[in-house]
Amino acid sequence: MFAVLKTGGKQYRVQNGDVLRIEKLTASAGETVQFNEVLMIGGDELVIGAPLVEGAVVKAEVVEQVKADKVISFVKRRRKHSSKRTRGHRQKLTQVKITEIIPAGVAAE
Repeated sequence: MFAVLKTGGKQYRVQNGDVLRIEKLTASAGETVQFNEVLMIGGDELVIGAPLVEGAVVKAEVVEQVKADKVISFVKRRRKHSSKRTRGHRQKLTQVKITEIIPAGVAAE
């Protein structure tokens, strides 16, 4: 069984046991987070939401808070000005492991 969930402005196709790097969440390592914005659930029977699947939930465990690779922006002005500017950025991410996909209509424990 797989699900398509939406978080941080992006969509992810996930299965049980998948490890994702998503936009930073305010949770520490070891905590359980729940994603309620499920767009689609697939498997034996395909369920597509309009726009969300009502009652469907994806649960995940936070593995760690990480930073992405550094992205360097370099601007050089030519001709007589001989100036340059370098900027770097490292996006903060949360690494999560998908533990459970609960389809709509199934009672959660």
